[in-house]
Amino acid sequence: MVFNKLFGNKGLGGFVKKQFIDVIQWEDPKPEVLMWRFPLRDQEIQNGAALIVRDSQSALFVDEGSIADLFQVGTYKLTTQNLPLLTNLKNWSKLFQSPFKSDVYFFNLRQQLSKRWGTAQPVTIRDADFGAVTVRSYGMYSFSIADPVLFFRQVTGVCEEYRSELLEEQIRNLAVTNLAAAFGSADLSFLDMAANQVKLSQQMTILLRPAFAGLGLQLENFTVESITLPENLQKQMEERIGMGIVGDLARYTQYQTAQAIPLAAENEGGIAGIGAGLAAGMGIATSMNTALNPVANNTSGQTNTINADHTSQLAQLKSLLEQNLISQDDYDAAKAEVIKKITG
Repeated sequence: MVFNKLFGNKGLGGFVKKQFIDVIQWEDPKPEVLMWRFPLRDQEIQNGAALIVRDSQSALFVDEGSIADLFQVGTYKLTTQNLPLLTNLKNWSKLFQSPFKSDVYFFNLRQQLSKRWGTAQPVTIRDADFGAVTVRSYGMYSFSIADPVLFFRQVTGVCEEYRSELLEEQIRNLAVTNLAAAFGSADLSFLDMAANQVKLSQQMTILLRPAFAGLGLQLENFTVESITLPENLQKQMEERIGMGIVGDLARYTQYQTAQAIPLAAENEGGIAGIGAGLAAGMGIATSMNTALNPVANNTSGQTNTINADHTSQLAQLKSLLEQNLISQDDYDAAKAEVIKKITG
């Protein structure tokens, strides 16, 4: 009767079956689970039990928080011969007979593919063309566990399960930290970076691999898919690109007129108005060139050094601004050039 109270109707066989583990394995791991602890609650591992470590797995024995033996792919009969560190931790003799308690952690060594990263906040970088600018970026990366022991020490610790999404914030922070350094080491301006994302990706991979290795991980690849400026800086960049066109306003006017010819032919009046538009545009171009390059446009070959000429140039620029034929930025830049010539 006392026996039945202790062990129930199943008897001693049921008790033994409940308490002793004969086979330890991770049969059906989910792809996103990086580490899983074999359930051993109220159970002990039988001496001589089988440990099965499947392809792309490893198993780690941990005794009361102390890391013991690591097993790679294979099937093992657990004895003191293949558990040397655990044997030492428990002060076993050469041959132990009784069951033992020890945590067993399985690690998923398969590649974690197509993980996404992105900058939650803009990152400030130094650019050769624009100075200090803020950018956003995003892309993808892949990694795998390379050192299960280091990964256990640095990342997971003693928990029942560790999933890949728990790493995403840490990896995103690593990416943001190294993004500015990658721009600098790539030696490319922002305008060139969009066409050289492969080079930036390579720089990011080089910078991030040591950080991943410090966590027991292998960074397989890291790609940068997009680099964008905030809306206000994007507008400034477009205006700056437009300034390059102003540098040769005559050619730009010719181009615009040539583009307009097919449209003008379809409208009332046809191409009749094109000549007037071209003449007006060329007049603006001539005024701008005269204001910015008085010496180059002096057909008499004499050096124009009289202050009245510079005053006339400034007046021309002012007139163009008031007629909204040039922008304030264009006016300020041209005015600065004329004043520079006056002051020498």
